[in-house]
Amino acid sequence: MKLEDAFFNWLQMKIVEEARPDDRAAKDTRMFFEEILREDHAIAWFETSEDETRIHIDYEAQGTSKKLFFDKEHAEQLLHDINSNPKYNQ
Repeated sequence: MKLEDAFFNWLQMKIVEEARPDDRAAKDTRMFFEEILREDHAIAWFETSEDETRIHIDYEAQGTSKKLFFDKEHAEQLLHDINSNPKYNQ
């Protein structure tokens, strides 16, 4: 899995988990992608911040600090999809 894809998937699950703290599947899935980031991509640390339109991920890989940006609306889409599906909101 490409680094950007792993970070995006992790970010989506982080957003879902924060909005739905009792959702064990969201937590497990976030942790799965976090493991991929650490083991497959050797990410030492990472943190998020955001502005009105983007979510920023600062991270360190192989001793170098880097930054990724994701469209906030796109990153939040999974949460919106889950919340709009009555099957997941009983």
